[in-house]
Amino acid sequence: MAAPPLPRLVDTHCHLDFEQFDADRDVVLQAALAAGVAQVLVPAVNLAASRRAIALAQRYPAVRAAVGLHPTYVAGFDNETLAELRDLSHHPGVDAIGEIGIDLYWKQVPLNDQLSAFRAQLALAQERGLPIIIHDREAHAEVMAELTAAAPTTGVVLHAFSGDHAMAVAAVEAGYYLGVDGPLTYKPNAGLRAIFAAAPAERILIETDAPYLPPQARRGTRNEPAYVRFVAEKLAEVRGRPLAEIAALTTANAARLFRWEL
Repeated sequence: MAAPPLPRLVDTHCHLDFEQFDADRDVVLQAALAAGVAQVLVPAVNLAASRRAIALAQRYPAVRAAVGLHPTYVAGFDNETLAELRDLSHHPGVDAIGEIGIDLYWKQVPLNDQLSAFRAQLALAQERGLPIIIHDREAHAEVMAELTAAAPTTGVVLHAFSGDHAMAVAAVEAGYYLGVDGPLTYKPNAGLRAIFAAAPAERILIETDAPYLPPQARRGTRNEPAYVRFVAEKLAEVRGRPLAEIAALTTANAARLFRWEL
């Protein structure tokens, strides 16, 4: 008998443009497709990465792009930067603005500069009618305050969600999606598993953040989009549901947010 088909999955956050994939990008993408990953979204961290993400979307049918400046790359953000980002956002391969937000861990860019760039990019997403991919590292209150003030109507995902239960509830009540990655599989992260066990299924997206955050079974190695299956399997385990159901729900969520036809 033939093996049953693999559940169809998507990786909604994978930095496939990064140099860690330069030597074997085609192989990595083929492995993802073989693992049942139907779509990979490549978010950008700066203008150069935005252009690379678009190039990948042009090259590979299974790849889509997001454009934006990560908070650690917004030094010198000005009207010219915003104008170029606006132009890039019109490319037909672009489905979102991101990843954008606030990072208070690295402290590479002053908070006021991060806020200025974040607000400009939130406004651009609203102008363009594009969903928003949020980077939030040790800036939960600041990110939520900015999102509340901006009140985006185009859709929001809190990438690699790392807040507490109260933040998850507030985000879901605001209509945001929660992105979950390899840390769900890490042994110490019982609190994160509890959050995703309780979160409404229709508000969860699975992602890898490859080449970063490999799942427990691949710790110490480069993360890849094929490994999104490990995240899906752990999510199915913590929610007590079949993998096929979790795959279908999270894929449908991504299709709804990013307006994909899958």
